[in-house]
This record gives sequence, structure tokens and C-alpha cells, in this order.
Amino acid sequence: MSFAALRKSPEHEDLAKLAEEHMQHDLDESDREVLKKAAGKVSLPATIGTLVGLGLGVYAAFRLRKVRMDMFRAFRASEKPTQVVFAGGRTESVPDVTPYLRPTRFGDIATYIFFGLGGTIVGGELGFVIGTWSAARTISRDPERRKRIETAYRRFKADYLRKEAKRLDDGGSVFSKSLL
Repeated sequence: MSFAALRKSPEHEDLAKLAEEHMQHDLDESDREVLKKAAGKVSLPATIGTLVGLGLGVYAAFRLRKVRMDMFRAFRASEKPTQVVFAGGRTESVPDVTPYLRPTRFGDIATYIFFGLGGTIVGGELGFVIGTWSAARTISRDPERRKRIETAYRRFKADYLRKEAKRLDDGGSVFSKSLL
């Protein structure tokens, strides 16, 4: 979901006003309550998923850091060749690459940041999907209610498209989406 969808703007206010009119005229009170209940069912799983994802991301980063440190310690403790002897008898010294393989604080910080962000995004999206599924089940539980809500949404969408077409026919800007 884009953050632009959360921004207040005149076209969103017009759209919200049109949707509210359709909710008042096309749905009865119980349908509106079910829609509000379903809308609330999305936010909790998304929040929980985000927090769990963040925790798992940080845990994975911690484990990765520990494995990197263990591998570095094992590499540092192992015997490494100091020189190479070629077939012609020439010997060349092999530089010590141990300092280049040492885990750095910058690498640790980057690991925690990227794993934390990745876990947050994956967990949040999974929570959002679960919440949406739960909300859809809430709406679909009663077939008659579902039919009324679908009909109200179709009427809203048709009304919105009619107003949009009228605005464009009247010479409105293609880039401005204000309905009124």
C-alpha cells in the first residue's frame, strides 16, 4: 500500500463523502456495523504481524552475526599458508587476508537494519493478508448481507465512474481527480 493513500486531499474527501452517502442510503444499520467490524479486523493482525516480523528479523540478524563471528574465529585460528612455491622454484609470499574478513560494526548495523526492515515488511504484509481474509469471512458469513454490500459497492462504483466521466466530458483535467 502506498503512503500516498493515507494523505488527505480534496479528491479523497469527495470520494469519502460519496461512499458515506451510499452507505447511508444503500445499507441498513446492521450492514454498516458489520463493515466497521470487518475494517477493524485488518489492523490488529497487521500490527501483530509487523511486530513479530521485526522480532524475527532482529533474531535472524543476531544469529547471522553470531555465525559470522564464529566463522571468522575459526578462520583466524586455522593454519594458513604463508608462501607459495611455483614449479620453477620461485616463491611468493601470500598476504594475510584475516583483517579483511573481520566482521565490522558497520556490517553488524547494516545487518540489523536490513533484517529488521525485511521482517517488518514481510510480517506486516502477512498480517494484512490474514486480517483481510478474516474481514472477508466476517462479511461473507451471511449471504444476504454479502449480496446487499456487493450491490451497494456496485452502485457506489457506478456513481463514481459516472461523475468521473462527466468531469472529463466537461473538460476537466486528466490529472486532477476531484469529483466535484
